[in-house]
Amino acid sequence: MRRARSTAVLAMLLTGAIGVIASTQTWIDVTLDDGSQQTLAVPGAEALPVLTPLSLAALALGAALSIVGPVMRYVFGALGVLIAALVGFGTAQLLFATPVSATAATVTDATGISGTDAVGALVQDLSLTPWPAVTFVAQVVLLAASVFTLVTARRWASGASRKYRTAEEAAVTGTGRPHDAIDSWDDLSRGDDPTA
Repeated sequence: MRRARSTAVLAMLLTGAIGVIASTQTWIDVTLDDGSQQTLAVPGAEALPVLTPLSLAALALGAALSIVGPVMRYVFGALGVLIAALVGFGTAQLLFATPVSATAATVTDATGISGTDAVGALVQDLSLTPWPAVTFVAQVVLLAASVFTLVTARRWASGASRKYRTAEEAAVTGTGRPHDAIDSWDDLSRGDDPTA
C-alpha cells in the first residue's frame, strides 16, 4: 500500500500549499459608498483568519504522515478531517452568503470606521474572486485524503528502513542468524566461554 500512502501525503501537501497561497490572494473586492466609490481588495487571510494557520497545519500533517506509525496515522487523518471541515465551512459561508464581517478588518484599516453595522452601511458592493471556490475544492480534496488515510492506514507498508530493524525482528524474518544465539546459550550452560 505504498501508493496509498503517497497519494494521501501528496494530497495533504497540495491542499495545504493551496491554502497558504490562497491566504495571500484577493478573495473579495469591496466597493465603498463613500463618495469616491473606492474599491478595496480583501485577502484570504483577512476574509477567513483561520485559513493561514490551518493550511500550515495541513502542510505539516502531510510532511509527517509519510514517517509516522499506524496509531499516528489515525490521529493525523482525524486532524485532517477537522481542518477540512473548519476551513471548508468558513469558505462555504463566504461563497454562499459573503458576510460583511469578512471585509470588516480591511474596511476598518482603510477608513478607520469599525463595527459591523457601521461597516455594513459603508459597503456598497461585494464581489468574490475565484480564490474562495479554489480553496473550497481544496478542502474537499483534503477531506477525501483524510478519510482515505483513516480507511487504509493499517495496510500501509512500514516506513522503517531495514537497517533499523532490531535483532529480534531480523531473527523472525530470517535475515539474521538466530541459531548463533542458541549456540551461545548452550555454550554458557556447559560452562564454555563462547568468546574463547
